[in-house]
Amino acid sequence: MANGNAAELYRRISADNDLTQSLFRQALQDPTGALARIVEIGAGENLPVTAEEVREHLGSLDDGATSQWLIKARGGL
Repeated sequence: MANGNAAELYRRISADNDLTQSLFRQALQDPTGALARIVEIGAGENLPVTAEEVREHLGSLDDGATSQWLIKARGGL
């Protein structure tokens, strides 16, 4: 149920505005590093995910803010 982990992790990250902004800034400079950080956050939250699961979950979302984030951070995500 790792996809469920990715969804819950996304929900938790989205609820923390400072963390969301920090990840966004990192993704603009280092998309691969931002993805690795998301995986690390998941491990720390007892929501293990892989980078591919994070990519798949983000790709499945139908919201404008996430789409813009992905467009700007496309290099590593």
